[in-house]
Amino acid sequence: QAQLVESGGGLVQAGDSLRLSCAASGRTFSPYAMGWFRQAPGKEREFVAAISWGSGSTCYADSVKGRFTISRDNAKNTVYLQMNNLKPEDSVLYYCAAAYGSNWCSNSGPYRSWGPGTQVTVSS
Repeated sequence: QAQLVESGGGLVQAGDSLRLSCAASGRTFSPYAMGWFRQAPGKEREFVAAISWGSGSTCYADSVKGRFTISRDNAKNTVYLQMNNLKPEDSVLYYCAAAYGSNWCSNSGPYRSWGPGTQVTVSS
């Protein structure tokens, strides 16, 4: 099973941008898709965005559509989340995950490998 490590989180001001990265390691890495989720303390994990590892098709949560962009670099086994126009409500822990089944858009069920997370804090 792949090991995932996120990076790129930090403290920014409202309106700023951040780019999160998620690097996968392992002998072979061929998921159906890669996704980003986020979770605030005491709340359920929330889907953010996902991308097909093969076709590159994407899907987004309505709350981030138009502000966040997910992309991938298959050669580097890395997925990115470009976050623009950040808002204080985006201040949570962000996780990346690898899906090994279908129905990977907005559904956490197919995701089997998870990173430890990277914190994003947006000040107003």
